[in-house]
Amino acid sequence: MHVAVLLLGSALCSATLALDNGEMRVPPMGWLAWERFRCDLDCEHDSKNCIRQNLFIDMADRLSEDGWRELGYVYVNIDDCWSSMKRDANGRLQADPKRFPRGIHKLARYMHDRGLKLGLYGDMGTHTCGGYPGTTLDKIDLDAQTFADWEVDMFKFDGCYSNATEQEQGYPLMSKALNATGRPIGYSCSWPAYQGGLPPKVNYTELGQICNLWRNYGDIQDSWNSVLSIIEWFFENQDVLAPAAGPGQWNDPDMLIVGDFGLSMDQSRAQMALWAIMAAPLFMSNDLRTISSGARSILQNKMAIIINQDPMGIQGRRVIKEKIGIDVFWRPLSKNASALVFFSRRTDMPYRYQTSLSKLNYTTGSYKVYDVFTEKATTLKDSTPFVVSVNPTGVVMWHVSAPAKWNRRQFYGGGGRQGSAFDEGNVIPRVFL
Repeated sequence: MHVAVLLLGSALCSATLALDNGEMRVPPMGWLAWERFRCDLDCEHDSKNCIRQNLFIDMADRLSEDGWRELGYVYVNIDDCWSSMKRDANGRLQADPKRFPRGIHKLARYMHDRGLKLGLYGDMGTHTCGGYPGTTLDKIDLDAQTFADWEVDMFKFDGCYSNATEQEQGYPLMSKALNATGRPIGYSCSWPAYQGGLPPKVNYTELGQICNLWRNYGDIQDSWNSVLSIIEWFFENQDVLAPAAGPGQWNDPDMLIVGDFGLSMDQSRAQMALWAIMAAPLFMSNDLRTISSGARSILQNKMAIIINQDPMGIQGRRVIKEKIGIDVFWRPLSKNASALVFFSRRTDMPYRYQTSLSKLNYTTGSYKVYDVFTEKATTLKDSTPFVVSVNPTGVVMWHVSAPAKWNRRQFYGGGGRQGSAFDEGNVIPRVFL
């Protein structure tokens, strides 16, 4: 175990200048197959949902025709189970000839013709998680060049069937190999997730110089419990994770499952809001051909996307965790603006949460407050008490245009505050939002 940790530090230090691709200066957005479609290979009986080129063409058509592309959703990402079970005569990976008869290169061209980008999946072990050929250390240069030849725009490198020593060598080597092709390819690493996600096994300062984004935690499932466990882990560890994020290097809490089967509308808004606060990649995993209007409106919410895509790239934090089951999250934005999320972990009834901007450490002044999901705006003085009514497992999300700077010393100085941040007393709120 101690040897593995030392090797990780050595590998990271040797590759500190490896990533110089200029990619993903804001969190990437798009669509990813895995959570919704997994490794469905039954094309005979489930032709619309199996992993084949038509599925990705369908999603590309929806992104380009239904208003997604213009909002920033441009990646169409193939996950596991796309390849043939054998490499070709030259040792190169190849797509399954029955399910991808035109090959990956022509599929990439299809995406590019529509102003989209293609992402592809690989694994640094002997096999992918689904049992397909992996990219072992001796294949890294060859496979990186293959992806560039195919005009792939993003590569996700998983870690099944590999050990810690192989990962410590392979993830930096792939970063270097992708750059050496001369084609800009966004690089997603699953390395931290296989090392527990936290120091000392993971050095996030160095990791940001190897990968554009990285999976820190386990796979998301189509359930609220799964989403909530991710939220809790990321914000419990925010003092480690938040400083690692920034332009070109992002923590990835995994896919958006809005529009699937496991979340209510309130929970869907909560996932969208908190992924925006986290400056997380926004990769939907749903069926864009049948998505409901309610789910679409959440995922296409322009202000939530603006917050997520803020060019400063600062990951937000939980600043209050109340014993009553209400959390408050804050993220600084460009032009001295900020985002606030009031989140209810309660499961009983809507909760009327009372505070003021001054109690949230905003400085003196009048602020323009825009409610992201109701699309209502108001002006609020820092000292004016207000109440937000937060539905169970739901959120209220605000964009706050600020006349003065927030107290950043507290934001950067020690994580979330525990317990009540104010005296509810008998103050009568003058503003109800």
